[in-house]
Amino acid sequence: MSRWHWHPRVRSGNDLTRGERAADRMRNGMGSWGFVFAACGFLGLWMSVNVLTQHARGRTFDPYPFILLNLVLSCVAALQGAILLIAAKRSDQISSELAQHDYEADVASHQILTEMAEQMSQAVDLLSTLHARLDAAGRRTTDGGTP
Repeated sequence: MSRWHWHPRVRSGNDLTRGERAADRMRNGMGSWGFVFAACGFLGLWMSVNVLTQHARGRTFDPYPFILLNLVLSCVAALQGAILLIAAKRSDQISSELAQHDYEADVASHQILTEMAEQMSQAVDLLSTLHARLDAAGRRTTDGGTP
């Protein structure tokens, strides 16, 4: 699981709409190895039950070539495409919120660096002025004048 859930600038938990929470759950569920293995197990079970029932009783609710299974899989694929698009939209939204935070942090850092550079420039100017005064005072002392 990614760490954006705890990022201060990304909405999560109760800040999300019901649809956004559902999209996150679906994305996390359908994009996992558990889903792949569960789907393969379901397909294998469906086919095994139908083949064994056909062999034992002579008839079954979905005989080979499993027309009903194909219909179910087509419906699931149609819905899954839409669900994955919703989940992708949610992922884009998360990326956008993270990018906005990064931009704001970069702007703040740039402002701080600009202020620091200006202060450093002022410090260098003051140091140059002080150095010039000390040089002038040192020359006066070596020339026999009073400091």
